[in-house]
Amino acid sequence: MKAMQIVDLTGPDSALELVDLPEPEPTHMLSGPGLDSAVLIDVHCAGVAFPELLQTRGQYQIKPPLPFVPGSEVSGVVRSAPAGAAVKAGDRVAAFCALGGFAETAVAPPFLTFALPDELDFAQGAGLILNYHTAHFSLHLRGRLREGETVLVHGAAGGVGTAALQVAKGLGAHTIAVVSSDAKEQVALEAGAEHVVRSDGAWKDEAKELSGGGVEVVFDPVGGSLFTDSLRSLREGGRLIVVGFAGGSIPRSRSTACCS
Repeated sequence: MKAMQIVDLTGPDSALELVDLPEPEPTHMLSGPGLDSAVLIDVHCAGVAFPELLQTRGQYQIKPPLPFVPGSEVSGVVRSAPAGAAVKAGDRVAAFCALGGFAETAVAPPFLTFALPDELDFAQGAGLILNYHTAHFSLHLRGRLREGETVLVHGAAGGVGTAALQVAKGLGAHTIAVVSSDAKEQVALEAGAEHVVRSDGAWKDEAKELSGGGVEVVFDPVGGSLFTDSLRSLREGGRLIVVGFAGGSIPRSRSTACCS
């Protein structure tokens, strides 16, 4: 099969190489309880996310030995599936495979392989799992976001940022997007942001004014220098969810304001 491998750590412009590789075996991946093999998928589309960018530079926490095939999420058609899986051969699916998605054939655990609704095409399916599962898990489970609350979304024009805006809207919350340009403001508005503030302006004070005293939840995939002002933008009992560090550093703070 054809696949894209990361062959060195020189960045996305030069680290990837198109190669011929043997097809993966569905038994090589660990599966869920009672399942002894993975789902084998003929890949139609593969998602490209921030982890892949970091992997081309050796900056991601998962560092397989070189060379390796990146690609954490795919969409395609099931070639084979183990007994007990929720999908079967011939099904259109979206799947999280962690690695190996940049190839004509990929494998994924049955519990992370999902039937793709007819109204979604393969390109949409390939961008569905990583960002939207992150947003839903962070806002609904970790952030305990409730209907009528307000969430401040950093990096609101990025993949996980736009997903967070849409998930928050689906949960009945109000949204304030933080962006850095006119073009990104338009992306955030199209994704459902009710208000947009600029990251190079007085966004903390604007967010507190727009939310009537402070937001209930901050969703932060950026990290870095935004962290302290994010804490200050919260109302009493607010929650700050750090989901990434696109700004270059993992935030550290002794404050417990985000844990109430």
